[in-house]
Amino acid sequence: MMFAALALALLVGIALGLLGGGGSILTLPILTYVAGMETKAAIAASLFVVAVTSATGVITHARAGRVRWRTGLLFGAAGMVGAYGGGRVAAYIPGQALMVAFALMMLATAFAMLRGRRVPALAPATARRELPIGKILAEGIVVGVVTGIVGAGGGFLVVPALALLGGLSMEVAVGTSLVVISMKSFAGFYGHLQHVDGLDWPLTLGVTAIAVVGSFAGAALAGRVPPQMLRKGFGAFVLLMAAFVLSRELM
Repeated sequence: MMFAALALALLVGIALGLLGGGGSILTLPILTYVAGMETKAAIAASLFVVAVTSATGVITHARAGRVRWRTGLLFGAAGMVGAYGGGRVAAYIPGQALMVAFALMMLATAFAMLRGRRVPALAPATARRELPIGKILAEGIVVGVVTGIVGAGGGFLVVPALALLGGLSMEVAVGTSLVVISMKSFAGFYGHLQHVDGLDWPLTLGVTAIAVVGSFAGAALAGRVPPQMLRKGFGAFVLLMAAFVLSRELM
């Protein structure tokens, strides 16, 4: 099963590089259902995988001018505070409840992306828009808490926040979200380490290494996929993964 988990890790990197999210949506089920890790250990490991992979994926997007550093760093800093706190709170929540909450949030996000307003593909003013600091910090803390509690890197929340609420073009939202995801995931991982013992480091590092390779491929494709198709594909992907997790936890 370890080899299957390592093979599937390539999809984690591609999802992060291409969509700016989806890494944790794949990583957590892979580690839990394929590799057989205990839920809370899998959450901690998935945060580490997503943090490292996202940080690597930023490189390609930054070179292509698809990262808004001010927005990303402020959002990420606020998210780190929320993620660490969420990681500590997760110690008191049953594993099944965490997985169900994880799936329900994916459903809400999927519908938001599938029904959301059209995001301009090539509008220079919109692409360079920077959100107000107060709004960035508030949204960052909220998404950070979610990241810490359920082990989600938050890309499936950050990308819609940047694209649908913040008005960034989809490709810029994807690149900027990787900065946020990396920062929040490292903080959430540290929060989980305070109560998780016996993390399987060989498996975690192996999945991380393969996911990093996939992230370069995904980032290279990101600038070639039409933004509307990217948004719809992102929503459909999140919807399918939510249904899968719910079916495993409730049936």
